[in-house]
Amino acid sequence: MKKARFILSDGHVFDGWSFGYDGPVSGETVFSTAMVGYPESLTDPSYEGQILCVSYPLVGNYGVPSDRKDQWGISTLFESERIHARGLVISGYSDKFSHYDAVKSLGDWLKEEMIPAICGIDTREVTKLLRQNGSMTGFIVPEGCDIPEPYDPDTENQVAKVSCREVLTYGDGPKKVVLVDCGVKHQILRCLAARGATVLRVPWDYDFNALDWDGLFISNGPGNPVYCRETVDHLKVALQGNKPVFGICMGNQLLGLAAGAKTYKLKYGHRSHNQPVRLCGTDQCFITSQNHGFAVDEKTLGTDWEPYFINLNDGTNEGIRHRCKPFFSTQFHPEASSGPVDTEFLFDQFISML
Repeated sequence: MKKARFILSDGHVFDGWSFGYDGPVSGETVFSTAMVGYPESLTDPSYEGQILCVSYPLVGNYGVPSDRKDQWGISTLFESERIHARGLVISGYSDKFSHYDAVKSLGDWLKEEMIPAICGIDTREVTKLLRQNGSMTGFIVPEGCDIPEPYDPDTENQVAKVSCREVLTYGDGPKKVVLVDCGVKHQILRCLAARGATVLRVPWDYDFNALDWDGLFISNGPGNPVYCRETVDHLKVALQGNKPVFGICMGNQLLGLAAGAKTYKLKYGHRSHNQPVRLCGTDQCFITSQNHGFAVDEKTLGTDWEPYFINLNDGTNEGIRHRCKPFFSTQFHPEASSGPVDTEFLFDQFISML
C-alpha cells in the first residue's frame, strides 16, 4: 500500500496507508461507533459531503456483497445506488475477506467508486478529538498528492445532490404514499412497500400537494435542512389538512421547520447503532440507529406540537408529533439497516392511519 496521511483542520496529523482510490479528498469528518454495516453506511445518502471515520478497529473482513434487487427493484444490501461518503478512515483493514455473500474486497469497491480511504489510523483517538472539538474538516492525502482545498458541506444544498430526478413508483398496494426523497435509504422504501403501500417517490422540491395520496412520508437526507425551503413550503400546505404525515431524520427536521420550530447543528452529531431514546411521557426506552448532524430545537415548537422521543445521552430531540392531527416524525431510523429494529412498529402505526 502507498503511504498516506489523514489531517484534521485543528492541526493533528495521522500517518497511515491508502487502500482506496489513489487521490486526495477533503470533507467534514464525522465518526461512527457502529461495529458492522460498512456497505450500508457508505451508501447512506446522509453521508454526502462527509469523510466517515469508523471507530471499530476491524473493517473489511466480510467484504462487499453483490447488488441484488428485490421484487420492487430495490437493492437488498445497499442503501442507495452509489457510495456517498467522500472518504473513509479506519484502523485495521482486512483485505482477505470471508463471507458467503461477498464478491469483492472493500478496497476494490472503493477504487471502483473512486473513493479515497486510509487505514492504520488510531480512529478512537480521532473520535475523541471530534467529541472534544466537534466535527471538523479532514483531509486524506496519499503520498505524492497535494492537500486539497477544504470542503464544507454546509455551504451547499446536499439534499439536491442525492434526491431522485423524476417520480418513481414501488409496490402496488391499495394505499398511496408520497415519499419526498431527500436522500432516502432503500430500506425505508422496502418497509413501506412491504406493508402494502404504493410508494410514489418524488424529488425533494416536487409539489406533492398536486397529487392524490393517502399519506405523506418525508425521508432522511444529508446536510443543513434550511436549504430545503421548497420542501418546507409544500409541507406547510399539507399540514393544513388531516392526512397522515411521517418523517424520519431529515424528515423530522423539515417537519419541525414547517411547524414553525428552529433547527441547529449538533457538536458532532449522532452516528451509531446504540443511541438510547425514550418515548416522552413514559418510561419506555428503545435502542436506535442514527445518522444526523442537525436537530430540532423543541423549545421553539408551537403549542399544537409536542416532543415525541428524547435522546437519553444528551437530552436532544428525537421526534415530534402533533397533539391532535396524525403528524409525527423521528430523528432516528426505525428501519435501521444496518442496526436495531426496535422501533419498526412506527411504520405499522403510519400505515394503520391511512
